[in-house]
Amino acid sequence: MKRRLILGERIMHVDAKTPLNCVFGAKITGKINGEHLHLALYKIQQKHPLLRMNIDISSKAPYFVLNENIGKIPVRISVRTSDQDWLQQSKVEWYKLFNNNSEPLARVVWLQGETESDLLLVLPHCICDGTTILNLMRELMALIDDPEQELLPYPSFSSVKELLPDDFTPSKVSHFKGKIFATLGRLFFFFKSTSYHSSDQLNYAINWKMNAADTENLLQKCKAEQTSVHAAICVAFMEAFKQVRGDKAHGKVICPVDIRRFVPAIKTDTMFAFAPIVELKLHPQENMFWTKARELKADLEAKVAQMKVYDLLNMSEYFHSSVNKMIGFLKTTKGKHDITLSNMGLLNIPKTYQNFSIITIYSPTVAFPWRNANTLVVSTFNGEMDFSFMSNESFFREFDAWQVRDKAMKLMQENLNEPANV
Repeated sequence: MKRRLILGERIMHVDAKTPLNCVFGAKITGKINGEHLHLALYKIQQKHPLLRMNIDISSKAPYFVLNENIGKIPVRISVRTSDQDWLQQSKVEWYKLFNNNSEPLARVVWLQGETESDLLLVLPHCICDGTTILNLMRELMALIDDPEQELLPYPSFSSVKELLPDDFTPSKVSHFKGKIFATLGRLFFFFKSTSYHSSDQLNYAINWKMNAADTENLLQKCKAEQTSVHAAICVAFMEAFKQVRGDKAHGKVICPVDIRRFVPAIKTDTMFAFAPIVELKLHPQENMFWTKARELKADLEAKVAQMKVYDLLNMSEYFHSSVNKMIGFLKTTKGKHDITLSNMGLLNIPKTYQNFSIITIYSPTVAFPWRNANTLVVSTFNGEMDFSFMSNESFFREFDAWQVRDKAMKLMQENLNEPANV
């Protein structure tokens, strides 16, 4: 099988010399059987077609190519000495290319301690989104605990057309619009600076948790205020950026949307990487925290409801001729948003198994090569909300990131105690 990367995958692939990897880690107490780990990875690899493929860059556009002789998912073992080792090892994995055609597009780091271990899943972003890497972690844990389980393989799609419903038929008008928009896109990027902006591997990540009591209080407060946790986090961080950056803050956040809610062909356990985005902004005339959160929630719901995902998937294929310019633009533009915020929600992974228990799961980290690399990933496991904030020192100092973190968490804490006012 040979399939050209769709537009979203091509953007996340960047190019053959630029790594863009997601790292997702779990802290475990109890015994991990090494043979079970390797067998689990083998079964996972046999289920997911993308884990038996390489990326062929020999032609004008990159292609996924099935490799019948591909090696097993490698496991790198290191000694675990502290609770910070997972983050240090994540930073190491950010910059390692998946450029060995004898190895698959995934690897695992096993940090071994006397009583506790960390398992880190590492995948290139062009084959996974948050739902993908969460499902892989769920499958991995289940199979390590019970290697007799079987996973049902599924076929890979060969083109975007296979993701579209049978009754979706692009009209001549939409084809014409695709050609026109592609031409306008080329003209737009022609007048934009897209020269390479080197980040010199200055990416960083900070990670912290909200304790279980505060997490539950936030959830209940959002229910009482008729808003969502996602909206409250958006407001808190945009307000925090305003406090830290002053007039340089944009009051805007970008939110990726899981495409699976629109496209039945992409199952929960299907590996996929493309996520459409929604841009949200604060209403400057409003001062009340929870009113802002309600407005933001309504705005998000309205924009998601208006999404024409099938049209988006179909139309995106007209822009392959501009993809290198798009990538160059992302590497050079500061953008008009403060942060990209991805909320994975409550992680559907059991805590306790027969032979081990998961102590905690860390929200995924990634080192984006874009000039504006400000990214926040949030997830909830075992009652605690976990935050991973990532950026690049050349764009947004780590010192400022800690300030944003402190002010955002303080804002949420202060507004937890306000009486409900809907």
